[in-house]
Amino acid sequence: MTDEIVFYTNPMSRGRIVRWMLEEVGQPYRTVVVDYAGMKSPDYLAINPMGKVPAITHGGVVVTECAAVCAYLADAFSDAGLAPATDAPLRGLYYRWMFFAAGPVEAAVTAKSLGQLPPAEKAAMVGYGSFDQVVDGLEHALDRNPWLLGEQFTAADVYVGSQIAWGLMFKSLPARPAFQAYAERIASRPAAVRARAIDDALVAEAKAEEG
Repeated sequence: MTDEIVFYTNPMSRGRIVRWMLEEVGQPYRTVVVDYAGMKSPDYLAINPMGKVPAITHGGVVVTECAAVCAYLADAFSDAGLAPATDAPLRGLYYRWMFFAAGPVEAAVTAKSLGQLPPAEKAAMVGYGSFDQVVDGLEHALDRNPWLLGEQFTAADVYVGSQIAWGLMFKSLPARPAFQAYAERIASRPAAVRARAIDDALVAEAKAEEG
């Protein structure tokens, strides 16, 4: 068993979220870039049967799904201060917004992008209700404080912030002032800057090899 963090990713994927989280944690890690064909290889399917990145291995543990990886790393390396203590009052709020983004936000944005939002009379059948309810709920979390937990930046901001930044970039979320200001704050974090530079360099390298 090894305590090495091995990070399986592709720089043109949700792996960029976990890269940012790893940079926030500040622990050494080894990157394994997996191309899209390689995600379906037997070796990688043994790590993640879904055949998707990102994934990490650490101390014999395999963790997939971006929100889960962010939460795991925050707890595994608690000295980084990226999650409230398990007995802290803010722990509930931390869980709330982390899982709100992984559930209702992800589902509603995907459904809207695919033109598959339910009609109003069927909205009660889906966990997110309506797209507008999700967007309003997300805005409510951001319209009073710099971060989701107030003054404390956490792994929830890494995950939720990534969702919002991509939503603004791809116009799958409305450009509300609260979202735009939040996206600017997260983009300026040193760890986010480092993570983007690493992944952008990998993208440029891959394009150069193709050319």
